Amino acid sequence: MKRIFRAFVLPTLVVSLFSAPGYSKDGTSYILYVGTYTKGASKGIYAYRYDDASGQLTSLGLAAETVNPSFLTVDQSRKFLYAVNEVQDYKGEASGAVTAFAIDPKTAKLSNLNQVASRGADPCYIALDKTGKYVLVANYTGGNVVVLPVLSDGRVGEASSVLKDAGALGPNKERQEAAHAHWIEVSARNRFAYVADLGLDRVLIYKFDAAKGTLSSGGSAPAAARSSENGPGSPDARDFFSAALAPGTGPRHVAFSADGNFMYVLGELDSTVTVFANDAKETYRSIQKISALPAEFSGHNDAAEIAIHPSGKFLYTSNRGHDSIAVFSIEKSTGRLSLVSNVSTQGKAPRNFAIDPTGSHLLVANQESDNIVVFNIDPATGGLKPTGQVANVGSPVCLVFMAMD
Repeated sequence: MKRIFRAFVLPTLVVSLFSAPGYSKDGTSYILYVGTYTKGASKGIYAYRYDDASGQLTSLGLAAETVNPSFLTVDQSRKFLYAVNEVQDYKGEASGAVTAFAIDPKTAKLSNLNQVASRGADPCYIALDKTGKYVLVANYTGGNVVVLPVLSDGRVGEASSVLKDAGALGPNKERQEAAHAHWIEVSARNRFAYVADLGLDRVLIYKFDAAKGTLSSGGSAPAAARSSENGPGSPDARDFFSAALAPGTGPRHVAFSADGNFMYVLGELDSTVTVFANDAKETYRSIQKISALPAEFSGHNDAAEIAIHPSGKFLYTSNRGHDSIAVFSIEKSTGRLSLVSNVSTQGKAPRNFAIDPTGSHLLVANQESDNIVVFNIDPATGGLKPTGQVANVGSPVCLVFMAMD
């Protein structure tokens, strides 16, 4: 979770007063919310009107002022947005914060509802469970994960569950000196929470009780998990609730195939993707590990984001150092990847990227060059081509699309 702060510039695309968003070719209006680091000119969360036909972004300016909103999520009703505040000290405690915002349906502006402690330092990821009744947070420096209830008016309550990641540390003495929860999402049926822990070289799989808003670890592995035929990386009877990666991988973020048969884990420290097959009941075995960098590259790199195209045919990751997006093709029957190309992000340190809801464009947040670059996606090959459109915003680190009525 490398954090590099620079002098920032405020958005310089066409700036307009907040007004009703324009409509795209399919009749849907889209807003792009941008989370940033605020040590500089950036003040919080910015909003853009997005045209999916052209990929054009029109700045709506500052949507909400808040400190280091480094990751965002929007609820299914599109009434509320939740952000982590990635800080190490909150009201005198070793914690960050979570802020709830109400979304103005006409202007896309955000109104602060409330803010609570994240119960761990440097929260870096936030997600909603399938019911929308809980937000789940990964605290990087705190090395723990937290569940916060969503109240009837959209505010967040105090934590209903706090769970510390535990296990053997990876070999990287600088980055894996402790547990570092970096990503959390619930399973498709809302029964488990998956946690990528960079320090432990594992994707931990916790039980999630959606009635109580609690996380728990432990349990017995099914027979499939105890079989040695599952190969390296498979959980055994003592360690069912995790998927192990090669030492020094440093898992950061995770993506799943639409059918749930494959899990793709991005390794920040070695710039790889590890593919896991789901045999049954959340039992995973490693079937492939592939580099996201071209063979000739020998410099330092930190991988950052991973996402699968809506078609299910392509997977993308971002490289900070090589400053590229890696384009992979996905073999449908086996889930295995082939590296197709590495495309320059036209900027520096691509921390996050997002594929638009139609699958037409990919937008990259270049943290250190203070810009968002728009790419066309070739539907046949998954290839990327810059549209020439660039939005300037200070230290962008998270992009979230939202459809508006």
